[in-house]
Amino acid sequence: MEALLPVLKSHPGPSVLVCSLLFRVAHRLLQRLPVPKVVRQDDLHSWKWRNLSVSLVHSLLTGTWALTCVVVWPETLSNIHSHHTPLSYLLVCVSTGYFVQDAGDIILTRHARGSWEFLLHHALVIWCFLYALYTQLYVAGAVIALFVEVNSVTLHLRLMLKLAGAQSSSMYQVNKFANLFTYIMFRLSTQFYLTWYIMHNYSWLDHGGYFLGTMIMMNVMILIYFYRLLRADFFPRSKSYVGQNGTHNNNKKFLSD
Repeated sequence: MEALLPVLKSHPGPSVLVCSLLFRVAHRLLQRLPVPKVVRQDDLHSWKWRNLSVSLVHSLLTGTWALTCVVVWPETLSNIHSHHTPLSYLLVCVSTGYFVQDAGDIILTRHARGSWEFLLHHALVIWCFLYALYTQLYVAGAVIALFVEVNSVTLHLRLMLKLAGAQSSSMYQVNKFANLFTYIMFRLSTQFYLTWYIMHNYSWLDHGGYFLGTMIMMNVMILIYFYRLLRADFFPRSKSYVGQNGTHNNNKKFLSD
C-alpha cells in the first residue's frame, strides 16, 4: 500500500479512470447473474436492475471501507481538512471511479433526462473528490461522506425488491425499517456533521465557500428524498403513487452515492 500511494498521488486522474474501468468490468460480470423474470420483461427495468447491482457492490465495498478507516484512525473525524492515510486515499480514488462510471452509464444509455438530479449529484461528488485527490486536502471529509453508502445498501436493495414486485414480502418490510434507520444514522447525520464542521471552521478552510454551498445543495436533496421515502413506504397516499421509487417519475433511485 505504501508503494502504491506515490503512484496514485502522482497520477490521480488516470488512477480514477482505471477504477472506473474496473467497475465497468464488474457491470459486465454482474449481467451474467440471474435476473427476475418480471424485470427481464421491461427494458427500462432491466437497465435499472443492472445499474443498481453495480451500485450495490460499490456501497457494500466503500461503506464498509469508510467505517473501517474511521475505526482504525479516529482522527479522521476531527481533522477533516488535512488527515489522510494510504487506505483512505485509495478509497476516495476507487469511489470517484465508480461515480464516473455510473454517470457515464446514465448518459451513454440515454437515461440522462430522467436522472438529471442524480447526474447533478454525481458531478458535485466527482468534483469534490477530485479536488481531494489532487490537493490531498479533505480526503478525510470524503471518507466521512462515504458513510452514506451504508444507507445506500438498503436503498438499493429496496429498489431492487420493488423492481422484482416483492413489496409485500417480509424481506421488504424488514428492509423498510432498516432503510429508515440507516438513512437517519448514516445519511442525514453524516451530511449535517460535515456541514457543521465546515461552518464551524469556515474562516480558515481552503475554498470553504464552495464546499459549504455544495453541502447545502446536497442537504436539500437528501431532505427531499427523505420526504419521498417516508411518503412512499410509511404514508402512501394511494396506489398510483407506488412506482419504482414511490413517485410518478422514472428516476433510477432515490439517491445515488
